Amino acid sequence: MRERATIAVDVESVSAHCVNPYIFGHFVEDIRDHMEAMLAFVLKDMDFEDEADIHGVSSGWYPVTDGKNTEYALEPAAPRHSGHSQRIRILSADRCRGGIGQRVSVEGGMTYLLKIVARASVDLRAAVCELADRKTGELLGRAELVLRGHKWRMYELELTSSRTCEDAEFRIMLSAEEESWRDTIGSGTIWLDHVSMLPSDSVGYVKREVVERTRELKPGMMRLAGNYISAYHFEYAIGPVLERPNMINEAWGGWTHKYFGTDEFLRFCRDTDTEPLICVNAGTGTPEEAAAWVEYCNGGTDTEYGALRARNGHPEPYGVKYWEIGNEIYGPWQHGHCTAEQYAHRYNRFADAMKRVDPDIVLLACGDCNPEWNRTLLRISADKLDMLTLHIYHGSATVGITPDTSKEERYPAVVAFPEVSRAIIGRTEELIAGNPAYAHVKLAITEYNTMYYPNTIRQGRPMEHTLEAAVANAANLNEFIRQSHLVQIGSFSDLVNGWLGGCIRVGDGYADQYRGKTAGWSGRSRVVYGTPTFHVMKTYANRQIARVVPVSTNCGTYHWASGSRRYGAEPGPLPVLDVTATLDESGHVLTIFAVNRGLAPVDAELRLGPFADAVEATVWELAGEDCETINSVFEPEAIVMRERRVDIAGDRPVLALKPHSVCVLEIRR
Repeated sequence: MRERATIAVDVESVSAHCVNPYIFGHFVEDIRDHMEAMLAFVLKDMDFEDEADIHGVSSGWYPVTDGKNTEYALEPAAPRHSGHSQRIRILSADRCRGGIGQRVSVEGGMTYLLKIVARASVDLRAAVCELADRKTGELLGRAELVLRGHKWRMYELELTSSRTCEDAEFRIMLSAEEESWRDTIGSGTIWLDHVSMLPSDSVGYVKREVVERTRELKPGMMRLAGNYISAYHFEYAIGPVLERPNMINEAWGGWTHKYFGTDEFLRFCRDTDTEPLICVNAGTGTPEEAAAWVEYCNGGTDTEYGALRARNGHPEPYGVKYWEIGNEIYGPWQHGHCTAEQYAHRYNRFADAMKRVDPDIVLLACGDCNPEWNRTLLRISADKLDMLTLHIYHGSATVGITPDTSKEERYPAVVAFPEVSRAIIGRTEELIAGNPAYAHVKLAITEYNTMYYPNTIRQGRPMEHTLEAAVANAANLNEFIRQSHLVQIGSFSDLVNGWLGGCIRVGDGYADQYRGKTAGWSGRSRVVYGTPTFHVMKTYANRQIARVVPVSTNCGTYHWASGSRRYGAEPGPLPVLDVTATLDESGHVLTIFAVNRGLAPVDAELRLGPFADAVEATVWELAGEDCETINSVFEPEAIVMRERRVDIAGDRPVLALKPHSVCVLEIRR
């Protein structure tokens, strides 16, 4: 049965403030497979940083040999390089081929750029780089590496795959089949310090498809932060990439990706037309280190770190305006965890040091959903901060959803996301409004997501952005728009893959919906696609939004049984429709963002005021038969925004809203 509703827009009561496009921002963190999925490098363990396996081969690789006596060992790296070097020795008497290999997925016709740092014994004249089909043994590509002696050298060459192969092998091989030498100490030996393989269409170090998808999102702002930042030291990830040290990722395990440091992040922001937001290490870092980071980004070449940036190939200052001091310092999971009072005094020291370098930067302080933390922080530091940050995740912590929660109970809890956000923002706004000295403080929601346990049909697999998650995130964006007088920044967590599945998805690796399988098992490990949430955020961010106008909605309700008393959001009946509206700067484009959180279709009568004379509009609709539908490597466009023209002529035009759907209606006059 179709439900009836009305949506009345008060176009005459336009907000005095403008909506900041940064509310549609995103978030980059070195977590799980986020960097691995985002960056274009085909090979892993490029610097042989892992420990040796039983054969003496760095664990990201494996031995490839048809000899009986091929020797492998990890040895010290080249001067100023980190990790190890991989030693491979073949004996002339074996008359064999020997080397190392790694499983890869390659695209037919694609040229791959190889960089190899190596040295070799004088009796070795050449090695060969090959691509082969692991199943059939067919050779797909070959490039000769002409060796030039016993000193460390950088070699660059190209390798083209003759066809696409999901289950391919890249290998570097030596041969004693045609050459011969005396098997004495050091003979027949090559040392490999670095081996990388980039597709020629990559944008810097980032996958071309990821850059293109990010541009589609029109994110406004990109945040570099996360738990790992509290043990991150920016100086380790600037300068010549091969000379950067390997850094343990103390938050998430494994290695911090040294190939995506400050310069690479800022290039990614430039390539995607995005404003950068950098979170400094206020956990194990110091005010002096944070000030040096500001100077590296913004200082002239007459400053110490500005000169260093110029020597690294970037003479012009980046002009990074937005800086966040610390990530979730309130949490015991964080390096540098402390009390609110301790953090406030720490924040002040950081703020003073950073402002001395660049007085024009905008500073964000680490706030909490707990108003008591914020109360202490504002009392001590309000005059030194511009924005207070909040991280809002919705799931087990907010409404008690567990892996055993039924679909029937979980769905209304998930789509109640904006109620939780409204409660948290509201309590924070009360605190800010309670003291005139805080009037300048704005909010930045620098992490948020619909984090919930998967239902029983996907237990044991990572969280995935379903249609219901997209509906929840659309309603939450509506709340950000409604609260845009206070909320200036939003950072969706995460941009690519990562622990919550990512807005953009790459292939079938760790964070895909089939957790635990080896990458490439699907035959589609290189597929890059958008989740349902991607399509929501793309549609919202690309609209002509300037000022909020009030909306009155008369509709049915649904029951939210598991409300979050923790944040003051009480359970009970909630409106089925979540609607907000905006005008563009000219006042000629009205956009209505309507989310049907219910499980029944709704016919909403539109009352458009001065826009009632319009006869046609454009609608973008996100909908599907089942609220659990996902996009995947098999069906990357199962759920997308469908655009169409609609007739709104007449006194009472109706917007038809499907169950668990998102509609964006754009009307021009």
